[in-house]
Amino acid sequence: MTTNKFKQLAIRREDKEYTIKSTGKETLQKWFSLLTLGRKLDEKAPNYLKQALGWSYHAPYAGHDGIQLAIGQIFDRNTDHLFPYYRDMLTVISAGLTAEEIILNGLSKAQDVASGGRHMSNHFAKPGWNIHNVSSSTGNHTLHAVGVARAIKYYGSKGVAISSQGESSVSEGYVYEAINGASREELPVIFVFQDNGYGISVPKSDQTANPRAADNFLAFKNLGVIYCNGKDMFNSMNAMHKAKQTVLETGKPVIVHANCIRIGSHSNSDRQELYRGPEELQEARMLDPLAKFRKMLFYSGKFTEEELAAVEEEATQIISAAHKKALAAPDPDPKTILDFVTASPYSPVKYPEGIPDGSGPKKRLIEALNETLKAEFRHNPDTFMWGQDMAAGEKGGIFNVSKGLQKEFGPQRIFNAPIAEDYIVGTANGMSRFNEKIRIVIEGAEFADYFWPAMEQLVELSHDFWRSNGQFAPNVTIRLASGGYIGGGLYHSQNIEASLSTFPGLRIVYPSFADDAAGLLRTCIRSKGPSVFMEPKALYNDPLAEANVPDDFEVPFGKARIRREGDRLTLITYGNTTHMCLRVAERIAKENNIQVEVIDLRSILPLDKETIIRSVKKTNRALVVHEDKVFSGFGAEVSAMIQEEVFRYLDAPVKRVGATFTPVGFNRILEKAILPDDDKIYIAAKEILAF
Repeated sequence: MTTNKFKQLAIRREDKEYTIKSTGKETLQKWFSLLTLGRKLDEKAPNYLKQALGWSYHAPYAGHDGIQLAIGQIFDRNTDHLFPYYRDMLTVISAGLTAEEIILNGLSKAQDVASGGRHMSNHFAKPGWNIHNVSSSTGNHTLHAVGVARAIKYYGSKGVAISSQGESSVSEGYVYEAINGASREELPVIFVFQDNGYGISVPKSDQTANPRAADNFLAFKNLGVIYCNGKDMFNSMNAMHKAKQTVLETGKPVIVHANCIRIGSHSNSDRQELYRGPEELQEARMLDPLAKFRKMLFYSGKFTEEELAAVEEEATQIISAAHKKALAAPDPDPKTILDFVTASPYSPVKYPEGIPDGSGPKKRLIEALNETLKAEFRHNPDTFMWGQDMAAGEKGGIFNVSKGLQKEFGPQRIFNAPIAEDYIVGTANGMSRFNEKIRIVIEGAEFADYFWPAMEQLVELSHDFWRSNGQFAPNVTIRLASGGYIGGGLYHSQNIEASLSTFPGLRIVYPSFADDAAGLLRTCIRSKGPSVFMEPKALYNDPLAEANVPDDFEVPFGKARIRREGDRLTLITYGNTTHMCLRVAERIAKENNIQVEVIDLRSILPLDKETIIRSVKKTNRALVVHEDKVFSGFGAEVSAMIQEEVFRYLDAPVKRVGATFTPVGFNRILEKAILPDDDKIYIAAKEILAF
């Protein structure tokens, strides 16, 4: 037993306590109405699938009635933020969603308030009420709840974040990261574990050695734990009220572990009789919370049978009317699939084409990044940044890009994060949900190579805007130090932009010079939605990347920059290889008096197709060069686009130069053999010119 007095919080006598005797008839009737409405919808949902009308995924909540009623009842849509999971139908009904809204979601109709039919059925949300649209990846919204709780604390709001999930999802690593971070930062979060003993067919004993998942967290400092009977309305209400009271009073997180029972199968695609015996299933039905509550209301003398039956009949009528409206509601229009893929970018005003005017002092790339960050933090006081090694004394990130920022803007806006990439990205998603003015910059990992643990959270960022039907876009800029030529080897020299470019909804930029680095970073931060800012770390202090950087320089997304004019061959490139291509173009001009055009893409997503096509039409030849692997590198997409759209203008095949299909070796001899260089580009260019 832990000695921490904050653990296993008890209900004090002076606390508000619900019992059948102390609870008024009006409240009890409201509860019974919500419980009945929810259960009838829960039981009706599979019928829609049988009739091929919709609800192709349904996870019945029966057996979780007490805790879900309680979550919804303590939720305040004006101050709190609720992150329900796919079994939380009654939770959102208790929080205020109507039967019509539930059915519209189940039938994936265009008027579904959660997603307009874009997200999976049984994923209930109402973003306008702070009931958030969450993923199908179990438990990853715990990180989002922690992030929004950070904003609640920073801005002095009186609300709490509520994260609800099944006990099996607690096995996910990012749940531990979320709870660890919430306890370390002392954030106002209630983590609800609805424990029904199964993760689909996997029994709890296969998930954790502790019989109660909450026990795994008893050693966490600043974390309260409350256990309750999730099948009992009164015990659940007392637990949730106590949890919210504690969080509001202390500002510290609380786990509510609710013991539930799963009466039905995990979902409509599951057959629980294959792994649960008839005796266990019979016992589950006998423990039905709604049946028990109904009997309690009757035998308490507060309700007659006629009154209870009237409530049940009213629920039937409500559902019948909602059913008719929902069936008549329009389906999503297939013409809208391209709506809300990417959130609105910032449109540069001073430099609409992203071409500098020659003004401003000459700066190195790292200096341009550092000064742009400071300028943007002064420009918008609702800008925040965190990551690993971000604020340790005079250090500012592993490469000192953020040097001096914490000193100027303070530890609440610039701070270190745990070495947990999921946590860094997931809490950025969450914090951005609190207010549209918020802009977040994160170092997603110290090196791009280490970003992979955060990929699930990156996927969330990429499709939040589309999935919510345009109701929410995470305003997050992810900085990643990328590329090789530093003798870093594996995990310090890889390129990952090709992998990231497969996710619609992201913007990806990759500058080559200091001016573009400043302009693109400014545009990323000021834009809505997620952007990935790839930083060629080999160029941080390289004089090659120096440029005059005008004040408030801006570069729009999707605008390439012609670094050298030419008429015989187009070199298309970005990042470190831009400088190699420029040297090769100069060499060919001196040797053969042939002018080679060099296009610096700057922006990968979106891609400036127009500039590429216009150039290739002029030169009739193209060579795509990048540092990443040739096989499945981003150049493959550029090459395919050229072949498809301007094939008849080509006088030679499109070639590509990049890294070999291997990891990047540590020894400099191996690195040189693997990565592209001037000679490899020169040979390829000469072959195309001679074709």
